[in-house]
Amino acid sequence: MKWNKDNFYKFIISQNVVGFFKEPIRLKSGRLSYWYVNWRNVAEDVHSIDLLSNYIISFVKYLGLKPDCFYGVPEGATKLGIICQYKWAKDQPNYKKGTYILSMGRAKPKEHGDQKDKFFLGIPEGKVIILEDVTTTGGSLIETIDKLNQNDVPIIAAIGLTNRNELREDKKSVENAVNEKGVPYHAMSNAIDIIPYLKPDKSIASKIEAYFKKYGTKEIKMSKV
Repeated sequence: MKWNKDNFYKFIISQNVVGFFKEPIRLKSGRLSYWYVNWRNVAEDVHSIDLLSNYIISFVKYLGLKPDCFYGVPEGATKLGIICQYKWAKDQPNYKKGTYILSMGRAKPKEHGDQKDKFFLGIPEGKVIILEDVTTTGGSLIETIDKLNQNDVPIIAAIGLTNRNELREDKKSVENAVNEKGVPYHAMSNAIDIIPYLKPDKSIASKIEAYFKKYGTKEIKMSKV
């Protein structure tokens, strides 16, 4: 599979990853949102996550990255990290026992053990790509970067499946905040591009426009599509 952004966006829409609420929900950031980005249904289905992992690997090749390890942010992208690492490693010419680690992070630290054992079931090795499903303020992603940095793990990129295109409380974008950690951030999709094509009704559309005017990296114009 070669990376094709239009095909990936069609995949997102077909999987109902992005949608709307009649009544707003409160996000972990504390913000009230009338729209959502949720990759959970994809992660729970073998066929869907198989397709998604193929898209990720094609995106990595498109970027020209050559990782030794994919690592998913616990717990949202744990499955993705494992599946992408398995597929990537098996496709390498030097694939053999002991060459590629299958790493997984703990959502909560283990009470006993050394630093590595507390946070990881197999600490990432070599050049690492971090995977995250949705980035809003990037808190979980940055926490993951910090943990890996504390263990001297070299990170060559962080990839988000969907960027909500929101500013953090410090007025930085997720991309800027991650880049300041010395890690290039790449979004495979952006909510600001997808939402208008889903054509929510006018009352929801106006609320989404107001949301992006307040929190967005830029304003969204629902009437343009």
